[in-house]
Amino acid sequence: MLKLFGRERPIHEILGSGKVADILLWRNKAISGAHFIGMMGIWFLFEVAEYNLVTFFCHVTITTMLVVFIWSNGARAFNWTPPNIPVIQLEESMLYKDLCEKVNFFMLTLINIACGNDIIHFCLTLLAIELLAMIGNYVSTPNLLFIVLVCMGTHPHLYEKHEAKVESLVDLINQKVFEIYKTLNENIISKIPKWPKKTD
Repeated sequence: MLKLFGRERPIHEILGSGKVADILLWRNKAISGAHFIGMMGIWFLFEVAEYNLVTFFCHVTITTMLVVFIWSNGARAFNWTPPNIPVIQLEESMLYKDLCEKVNFFMLTLINIACGNDIIHFCLTLLAIELLAMIGNYVSTPNLLFIVLVCMGTHPHLYEKHEAKVESLVDLINQKVFEIYKTLNENIISKIPKWPKKTD
């Protein structure tokens, strides 16, 4: 019998004979069905509901932080089992080592804020993420992809060409941000009463 495209090997073998092939050929109907429903959900969110990628990630982050915060503080207050959060770290490659380090540091910082009992930093973090989500409403996913690709194609060259100016500008911005935070902390944040810590 003549097979499509003149193939001689089974389709499972052509697809790599691994887990991807099992999912594509519906060898495990539960996992394949979950992937199919997940893809449909993603399509619905971004195409039908017109959810933006930045807003989606921000809302997922906010929801996760709220769950971890309530669970962690509930565990201390009501003697529940505290959440066991696995440490998720991106594998570093030579090309993206610095980026991976920053993303890993950012994720660990968010987890530490969510697990802690400092309600002020927690609320400020949620507010900052929500502001980012609101800004993300005005940036569609294709536009975001375009901006990322343009930045990847231009920023390294511009940074190499004007490295000294960029370094001094970033240093100046860091100083200004630190001064603003210090002023806010002294005049507003430090005056907000904190929750009393539970003593064992």
